[in-house]
Amino acid sequence: MEGLDIRSAELEGRPVIMSQDSKPFNPEEVRVIMASLQQPAVFLNMVSDWPALKWNVEYLSHVLNGKPLKFRIGERKITKVPQFETHCGYVQATLQEFLVWLHGESDVSAGPFNSFPRSQYWAYADYKYIAMTLEEKAELFQEVIWSDFGFPGRDGRDSTLWIGSEAANTPCHLDSYGCNLVLQVQGRKRWHLFPPEDTTYLYSTRIPYEESSIFSSVNVVNPDLERFPRFRAARLHAVTLHPGEVLFVPRHWWHYVESLDPVTVSINSWIELDDDDEARVGEALTRTVVCALKSADPCADVASWLNATEAAVTSHETNLHYVNLAVQACLDKPNFVKGRNPSARGLSSFSKKRKCDSGEGAEHSATTDAVRNLAEPKSILTTSIPFGPNLVPVGREAAAAVQHRVSSIPGDNSLTNNLEANHCSGRMDCNSKPTGVHRTAISTDELLNCLVHPDVISLMTEILLDRHCSH
Repeated sequence: MEGLDIRSAELEGRPVIMSQDSKPFNPEEVRVIMASLQQPAVFLNMVSDWPALKWNVEYLSHVLNGKPLKFRIGERKITKVPQFETHCGYVQATLQEFLVWLHGESDVSAGPFNSFPRSQYWAYADYKYIAMTLEEKAELFQEVIWSDFGFPGRDGRDSTLWIGSEAANTPCHLDSYGCNLVLQVQGRKRWHLFPPEDTTYLYSTRIPYEESSIFSSVNVVNPDLERFPRFRAARLHAVTLHPGEVLFVPRHWWHYVESLDPVTVSINSWIELDDDDEARVGEALTRTVVCALKSADPCADVASWLNATEAAVTSHETNLHYVNLAVQACLDKPNFVKGRNPSARGLSSFSKKRKCDSGEGAEHSATTDAVRNLAEPKSILTTSIPFGPNLVPVGREAAAAVQHRVSSIPGDNSLTNNLEANHCSGRMDCNSKPTGVHRTAISTDELLNCLVHPDVISLMTEILLDRHCSH
């Protein structure tokens, strides 16, 4: 297939080519394409035979049969501050209760959602590892067929489920580890993506702390350009993902994701890369620094800086142990040599973190070596990426469209002010006193954002590995 230069921010009006006896790309071709892609892209007509396409909320409610899930609850308000997970509420509820709430019924069977009017709140059952969520229905794992994308044996056990209402969203962040494949099952989601090279425009932060997630301090859909002027230079790539489509997100691409329809269901799988071991060194270093400084800060409330996806604050001894294990894993690699990665001084390439699922300590299952070598396909793509009706690049959005609101629901100035006050409250030490007309008070968070800046952590990783290579 000839490579086509298609520059489209949306996939509206895309042709649908159905074929029951073949797919547009075979597994090896998909692996080669993903290894060559330098931007996000959407695969079409690759999953029409996947049984998982029937996993809408009604079906999953029947399958789970009253099993409760942890939902994140956020306010549907317009603000210039990102609604981090530390700003959200959490409830345990069944999908049946979620459906009652979605349908606007006032029946008490809506359970914990009764306290959250649907016009004012959204709900998100996010990061649900299918291996844990559907552990009683293990036969369903094979209905997710990532082998079609070149990963034999990879299925629902290596995947994560996301169920949300309209306006449910994930704050803008990049994943330190690997790359991402996302199948949209029900409803539509809007993806806002920015390339790794734009990291300086996204004002990265590790507060709230979550392993392998580097957050942006900017609300990318309603940015405060006075406070974050460099964001004007950020290059937004945007796409609306429809049911049956699979989005490929290359490593280190920033992304903010929002549900557009009354209910959405997605399935994703984080794909490990060869150099994730080095990235784990950086993440272990980050955890050590963040926990050390935050634990020593008398003003630091754990709930305000540790994401709900993290089980607890780990001790310095434990964190140092993680650093040693991560360094040793790199040194034990047969192909690891000093200075082997001359580009290491940017963001290190990092499988997705082990997240605490529903507060129960569930961990993402480890991926076998057989599926890790995305960067080493068996064959080499000749000249161009085969963009066309079955593979559409996520194009760059026009500059005028960058600043738009999360939803059409009017904002409340008091709420906005409160959120902004909470977001900024960590900037001044609680015991700081004026020393004259000019006052400099560097907070723990400001210091941390310098010490664990991605470039600093990458350089620390390089120095640490080089020192041990020379021993």
